[in-house]
Amino acid sequence: MAFVLLALATPTFAAPAPDPGAVVYKEVCQACHMENAMGAEGAGRIAALARNRNLESADYPITVVTGGKGPMPWFRGGLSDQQIADVVNYVRSHYGNHYRDKITAADVAERGVKAPPGRER
Repeated sequence: MAFVLLALATPTFAAPAPDPGAVVYKEVCQACHMENAMGAEGAGRIAALARNRNLESADYPITVVTGGKGPMPWFRGGLSDQQIADVVNYVRSHYGNHYRDKITAADVAERGVKAPPGRER
């Protein structure tokens, strides 16, 4: 009986939920931008996101992620505005980037490139 009471009284610790931006980065962005966000060169040049001064203004990554640029496809309609905000915030605060101003899904909706017809999400 004492063992049962002890087991019930012992707190359980759940692992913290992963950062949703980290999940999007790993599942969507990492294949091209690499695990270390240093980008790659091959059939095309994939921009490094690590220590990238272009990320200082949140408008730049919002525009690129929603509308694409060069070999970067657009993700508006493929990712939700919340997923885009999460991954932009994640990249802007990791990989040697220290931009702390956060964007929201509403910022992406307002300032992002609009999805092609039929691809709204």
